[in-house]
Amino acid sequence: MALLTIHEPGQTPLPHEEERKLAVGIDLGTTNSVVAMSRDEKSEVLRNPDGGSAIVPSVVHYASDGTVTVGDAARDMIDSQASQVVSSVKRLMGRGLEDVKSVAGTLPYHVEIPDAPAGDDTASAQPQMVRLNVGNRVLTPVEVSADILRALKARAEAALEQDVEHAVITVPAYFDDAARTATKDAAKLAGIEVLRLVNEPTAAALAYGLDNGAEGLYAVYDLGGGTFDISLLKMQKGVFQVKSTGGDAALGGDDFDHAIVEHILAARKQDGIEDTIDASAAKRLLKVARSIKEVLSTEDQVYIAVDINDRETTHSISRADFDAMIAPMIARTVSITEQVLDDADVASDDVKGVVLVGGSTRVPAVRAAVAALFGQEPLSNIDPDEVVAVGAALQAEALTGGSDNLLLDVIPLSLGLETMGGIVEKVIDRNTSIPVAKGQEFTTYQDGQTAMMIHVVQGEREMVDQCRSLARFVLSGIPPMAAGVARIRVSFQVDADGLLTVAAREEATGVEQEVAVKPTYGINETDMANMLRESMVNARGDMELRLLTEARVEARRNILAVQAAMKVDAELLDEDDEKTIAAGIAELESAMQGDDRQVINDLAEALDTASRPFAEKRMDRGIRRALSGQNVNSVGT
Repeated sequence: MALLTIHEPGQTPLPHEEERKLAVGIDLGTTNSVVAMSRDEKSEVLRNPDGGSAIVPSVVHYASDGTVTVGDAARDMIDSQASQVVSSVKRLMGRGLEDVKSVAGTLPYHVEIPDAPAGDDTASAQPQMVRLNVGNRVLTPVEVSADILRALKARAEAALEQDVEHAVITVPAYFDDAARTATKDAAKLAGIEVLRLVNEPTAAALAYGLDNGAEGLYAVYDLGGGTFDISLLKMQKGVFQVKSTGGDAALGGDDFDHAIVEHILAARKQDGIEDTIDASAAKRLLKVARSIKEVLSTEDQVYIAVDINDRETTHSISRADFDAMIAPMIARTVSITEQVLDDADVASDDVKGVVLVGGSTRVPAVRAAVAALFGQEPLSNIDPDEVVAVGAALQAEALTGGSDNLLLDVIPLSLGLETMGGIVEKVIDRNTSIPVAKGQEFTTYQDGQTAMMIHVVQGEREMVDQCRSLARFVLSGIPPMAAGVARIRVSFQVDADGLLTVAAREEATGVEQEVAVKPTYGINETDMANMLRESMVNARGDMELRLLTEARVEARRNILAVQAAMKVDAELLDEDDEKTIAAGIAELESAMQGDDRQVINDLAEALDTASRPFAEKRMDRGIRRALSGQNVNSVGT
C-alpha cells in the first residue's frame, strides 16, 4: 500500500506535483453514521446507491451463519431477532465493566468481562475490555464498530468507484485517550488508515466556517444519540481554535428514548400490568420510543399501541408530556454550557452564533432551551445529522491536498504527574491547543535515590486520589546524589488526535524512559461528566489540602536532612544542642499528624532555627578542610 503524504496547512501542492490521495470524512455516531467526500472545499455526503438517505444507522445484525448486516436492514431485524442485533455500541468504546455498570441496565444487550488468563498477574491486575453477548457470538465494541466502518467504507467505494483506505474520523470532544485509541483500532480492523481524529463539535464548526465564511466566536451544541458536547470556538481568517469544551459522555437521544419507555411501563403498571422485560423486548420498546420521539418533533400528540408479552395497551403521549420527561436532561446540557462559557470568560451574548449538531437537536424543547440561553435562534441550515461528516471531509481534503485553514483542537482535561505526598503537578492545562509538547523538571526526594516512579494522571483536582490514573513507569539508573541535585525532565506530548506520550530523562546521564499512554478502559462516564464541576465546587478545599500536604512534605524533607547531617557529623553536637534538635523533630512530627498547616510551618521554622548553630559548625569545618594545606596568598586567585 502506498504511503500517504500529509501536508501542513498552507502548504498545498500544485496539481501536477503529485497524485492526490483519496480520503473521506466519517461521522461514527452512536445512533447514526455518515460518510462524506470533499473536493475543492465543497463537501457532499455519500448516499446509498438509489440516491436516498445519507444516514447509516449504527446498528449491526449478526446472523447465525456468520453474515453481518449493517444499517437499515439490521435495524429492521430488531423486532424479530433482537438478541442478534447490536446498537449504541459507541457508549462502550474503550470501556471496562466497572465503567458501564451505571449504564448497563439501559443498554439493549448483555455485557460481560472475561476472566484474566490463568497465571497472568498483569491481566488480573488490569481491567479488561468489556464484551457483548450477541446471539452465539462474543464481540468487543471495537469489532462491532469496525463492522460499521466497513459498511461506510463500502458505501464510499461504491459511490466514488475506487478504493478508499484513508479517513478523518470524528469523536466526541470528551472521548478520553482509551476511547480514541479504541476508535483507531476499529478503523484499522476495517482497513482504514486514520489521518486524524477530530472532535465532533470542531468538525461542525469547520463545516460552517468554510461554507458560510463565518468568523467570530461560535458555540457548537452537539446532542447526539449517546453523547453531549459543547464547544466554544473562535474562527478568524482560516484559523479554527477551540477556546473551551465540555460535555457528558452518557447523555443523549438514547436517554430521551429510555425516558419514554419508562413512561410507558409506568402507565402499564398503573393499569395493573407488571412487565418482565428481556433484552429483546427492550430493543423493541426502544425502537417504538424512538419513533414516538421523532413524531413529537413535528406533531403535538402521538397515539401508540404497545404489545409486551401478548398484552397490548394504547397510550397517548403529548409533546408537553415528552418535554416534562426530558426537562432534567436538557437542564443538564444548559448547566454544562454555562460552565464552558465561564471557562472561556465570556458571556452568552458574546457568542455570534450557535451551531446545532446531532439528530437530538431536532427536538423542539432542545432548540427552545438553546435559543433562550444564547438569546438567538441557533444555526441549522446544514443538516444536523450530516454537518459533522461534512466537516470531517473538509479536514480530510486539507490533510491530503493541503489547505490554508488551520484547525486547533484542545485537550478536555488537564494532564499532570504525582509528586511527593500525592500532590498533582499539572504539566498541560485543560483547553490547551493540540498538538502540544510541554516539559517540566523534577528532582529526587532522598539522598542516594537511583530510581523514580513516574505516575501520569488526568483531571482538575489537586490530589492524585481525586484524579484518574493513566499510566505508571519507572525511570531507573539515576546516579546516586544528594536529594534535590538530580535533574529529571518529564515531557508530555499530545498529538493531533489527543493521544499522549510521556518521556522522562535524567539530564546528567541521558538515561531515558518513554511510554505511550494507552489505558485499557475509559473514564467512568459519571466521573468524566462531573470532573470539571467538582473541581470548581471543591476548589477551596482542594487547595487547602494541597497546601497542608506540601507543608507536611517540606517538613519531612527538613527532618530527613537534619537527621542525615546528625548521623554524619555527630561529633560536632554537644549534648544540649542534640536534645534541642531532637525535641524540635519530635514536636514537628507530632504536628504533621494534625491538620493545622500554620503550626507545621511554625515548628519547621523552629527546627531550622534550633539546628542553625549545628549547621554553622558544619559549614566552618567544611571551609577549614577546603583551605587546609593552601597558601593564604593563593586563596581567591
